[in-house]
Amino acid sequence: MSDLRRYLRGIPVFAGDLPAFDPTAAPDEPETLFVAWLRAAVDAGVREPHAMTLSTVGADGVPAARVLILKNVDDEGWQFAVHADSPKGQDLARQPAAALTFYWPAQARQIRVRGTVRPEPADLSAADFLARPVGSRAEASLGMQSQHLTDPHTLEVAVKQAHDRIADNPGLVVEQWTLYALAADTVEFWQGDQQRRHTRLRYTRADIGWTRDLLWP
Repeated sequence: MSDLRRYLRGIPVFAGDLPAFDPTAAPDEPETLFVAWLRAAVDAGVREPHAMTLSTVGADGVPAARVLILKNVDDEGWQFAVHADSPKGQDLARQPAAALTFYWPAQARQIRVRGTVRPEPADLSAADFLARPVGSRAEASLGMQSQHLTDPHTLEVAVKQAHDRIADNPGLVVEQWTLYALAADTVEFWQGDQQRRHTRLRYTRADIGWTRDLLWP
């Protein structure tokens, strides 16, 4: 352990060729820039660029974070889905605000989104649930996320039973499955630089449209 600090310092960061980012040429809306960066990440071979860290605040006032998949983004919000009875669902019910963080290390790019969260209509949540793979629907239908598991065999039996229920009723929808939309108040685009002169462009929601400003690294 005494060598860990030296070991960590020796891990390369911002290696290789990094993409250019000219904030003066950025579009008026953050959603447009996000989609452009997302497509560039896909073209560059970044794995799972739609994976993001969702941060919420628990009942104890302590932040909690976990990785989810972005479902959609448009001028109405940034969409993701969770089981309403899960810890993150309960956090959002108590405090309907959250932060999303995307990080693509191969490109030294980070995107941070903060804002209020609202549940989408039930029909959109149902459509999202039915679009999931069968295995994902089976697991979500259990409604046991983050509860204590005393015997792994119990999980195996429960999952098989859930698969059987879905096979008997392919249109089965879990009522607690909820599609959420985060209405962004701020969106920051961060482009890393090997000399640490990082470029940070922040969009802030205004009465009409967005304002943009640069931040110090």
